Amino acid sequence: MDMEDLEPRKPAAYELGGDLSNISIEELKELTERLKAEIARIEAEIKAKESSRDVAASVFKS
Repeated sequence: MDMEDLEPRKPAAYELGGDLSNISIEELKELTERLKAEIARIEAEIKAKESSRDVAASVFKS
């Protein structure tokens, strides 16, 4: 067993819609960058799925 397993886990620093008042400016800046990266990842997945859907739709229209 690792010593880390015995240490209490830190709660997530932020949840969507959560209280921001206890988060430092630096942590907020880091959070902003992580959220921007996540948004870009989600938007890329949406485009990929739309592309697949459009290809499938064009096959069935023929």
